[in-house]
Amino acid sequence: MDQELAPTSTQIAAEFLGVEVPASRFVHEGRAARIRSGKYEGQEIKAGLRIVVEDDVVLEIGAGIGLVGAVIAANAKPLKVASFEANPNLIPVIEELYALNGLNDRISVTNAVLVTTPDAPATLPFHLHKSYLGSSLFNTNPIRSTERVDVPTASFPDACNELKPTVLVMDIEGGELELLRHADLSDFRAIVLEFHPKIYGPEGMRECKRLLRRAGFKKDEEVSTRTVWACIRNTDETSGHDV
Repeated sequence: MDQELAPTSTQIAAEFLGVEVPASRFVHEGRAARIRSGKYEGQEIKAGLRIVVEDDVVLEIGAGIGLVGAVIAANAKPLKVASFEANPNLIPVIEELYALNGLNDRISVTNAVLVTTPDAPATLPFHLHKSYLGSSLFNTNPIRSTERVDVPTASFPDACNELKPTVLVMDIEGGELELLRHADLSDFRAIVLEFHPKIYGPEGMRECKRLLRRAGFKKDEEVSTRTVWACIRNTDETSGHDV
């Protein structure tokens, strides 16, 4: 029978912006140092904290160890953060982080791959890598792949209908291109996402950016980089040039 680990007995590996990260096999000392210095997913966190406000409902796809969503939940204080993570091995780590920081009333995680088509299979193969950061639906580096698991799918439209999210935060190791091709983004006022040109090449990244512009979003120049964009719904009728 599983036993809950009391917060007082949890070893803390790192802390960032008031969020404590419990020790686990996924947080080695090098990663803990990156968390403490703000370098771990720092661009996504900076973008998320810039655009998320207290009235928002955040849909996070690709939770990782849970830090990005937790920092947004704790500091921007949106109404709700609903996270989805495909890697089943990360779910207990994420849930422990949420509980440790007293965030269970604001953020939750589901082990599933969000899909946009109604005829999607009930499960999809997911490739676990030695580093969870490289785990993906795409087995682009078989040498680093250690295991293939079948992960349940969930409907992106159904999740949006149920949650009514206003902000999308997405880091799904290349899966963002397919989602942007098919997803209805009309109800989102802002999006934070990381591009993965190593998966789909420079042209795939350019296509992602074109799709965002066509969906009505404009890059926030102050916090966006080449591979991480913070996008706000563009109220102008004219869109920018494709990059």
